[in-house]
Amino acid sequence: MVAKAFFMMRLNDHVQYLKKMDATLKGKDNFVGMDHCSCKLGKWLYNEGVSEVESLTDPRAKVVFDSLFEPHERFHTVGQEALAKKAAGDETGAQAALTELHTLSNTLANKLLELDKMK
Repeated sequence: MVAKAFFMMRLNDHVQYLKKMDATLKGKDNFVGMDHCSCKLGKWLYNEGVSEVESLTDPRAKVVFDSLFEPHERFHTVGQEALAKKAAGDETGAQAALTELHTLSNTLANKLLELDKMK
């Protein structure tokens, strides 16, 4: 059974990662990011997430869960692109990637909130 605040915790994990990316791209941190399987959300998605979502009674939960994978992987890819552009001195490219990163983040947050409503 999924704990009451479980999806909110996954959302918080994601937001904290995004904050580290933002700070690094603004020159206030030195976060190097990680691949989509290594962050807290990724570890959950690729491990216990499947069984936890299957325990939900709403049949739409699996569809929403499955729709997290592509934008989550893209989020990490774009994050690495943003960091690489920043390191290369391409501020315009880094800012464009950061904008896409926030768009993807919003998508992920909405999906996690939708799952939270299904428990």
